[in-house]
Amino acid sequence: MNDWRIYRGVGQPHDGVRRLPEPPPWRDFTRAQDGAPAGSQDPSGARRLGVRRRRAENYAPRPAEVDAVNAALYLRRPLLVTGNPGTGKSTLAYAVAHELKLGRVLRWPIVSRTTLQDGLYRYDAIGRLQDVQLERARGAAGDGSGGSDGGDLTDADGGDRGDRGDDAADRGPGIGAYIRLGPLGTALLPSELPRVLLIDELDKSDLDLPNDLLNVLEEGEFAIPELERVADRRPVVEVLSHDSGRVAVHGGRIACTNFPLIVLTSNGERDFPAPLLRRCVQLELEPPGEEQLTAMVEAHLGEEGVAAGQDLIGRFLDREPGEVMAADQLLNALFLTQHTPHAERLTRERIADLLMQRLDRSR
Repeated sequence: MNDWRIYRGVGQPHDGVRRLPEPPPWRDFTRAQDGAPAGSQDPSGARRLGVRRRRAENYAPRPAEVDAVNAALYLRRPLLVTGNPGTGKSTLAYAVAHELKLGRVLRWPIVSRTTLQDGLYRYDAIGRLQDVQLERARGAAGDGSGGSDGGDLTDADGGDRGDRGDDAADRGPGIGAYIRLGPLGTALLPSELPRVLLIDELDKSDLDLPNDLLNVLEEGEFAIPELERVADRRPVVEVLSHDSGRVAVHGGRIACTNFPLIVLTSNGERDFPAPLLRRCVQLELEPPGEEQLTAMVEAHLGEEGVAAGQDLIGRFLDREPGEVMAADQLLNALFLTQHTPHAERLTRERIADLLMQRLDRSR
């Protein structure tokens, strides 16, 4: 069929969606990196670095980027990366993790409602209270003693009151089953090698989060009060991590042995307080040049993608000074125009115009 369109606007149902080609490599959520078994590699790293040829191998970072990463590694300091959308701020974290074999990148996306607690850990107090009460109700029904006081044996936070060690509570899941570490909390776990943590778009946070991060970034440790309260009875508790199953917490505190490589990204939409800037190695990324763009296109679309996309690559590079356009807009235009070979040239140009609109338009 020569018509490339799936949706034709005719108002009649049809099964044309089955003709969709494979998704763009950077939007393929079904395969792991380089065809590795699911779970052995980070699929999001494959989407960012390329699946045909890893972008990391052709990443071609500028000297300033290499220097900043090494400074952050040597000094055990966070790396604050600023730049326009689509300049490769997040990709830098995945490239470093790939080259240094540091495992999956822990990602903490920031929104306006994000708090420090979201990054450290979450405690499901309500879930624990409900489970404890259910266990006690079952125990009471089994021995005929009644369950009238079942709700009085726990604190408001679902913990055991005092040191009573009730049988029903002991039979139920331990407190660790209700605590899950966040990305930052997991990154600070003791480890042989540093983890890579991407704190993405910090400038989207409210005013408090950058200041709330200061102590944790400086000390490399934090406490879990729910576990500190029971540390005399349960000095070691297994909790859920963000990405690797259960981990042991000693004495209710987590302290890193190797400070993680923390990459904080910002689109430059706000200024950060001086105390945060003092604790970070700062790097401002420039828009990708021809070498970086070519490496990116080849990683995702192969050499044939580079050859067929010279016009669009040149158009991207020749945009007006100060005009903001993201590199993934170029990738989208290249992919779609290459997968519509039967469309008229005018149609392909219209698609490219649609996908490569400048991002700094006032309206």
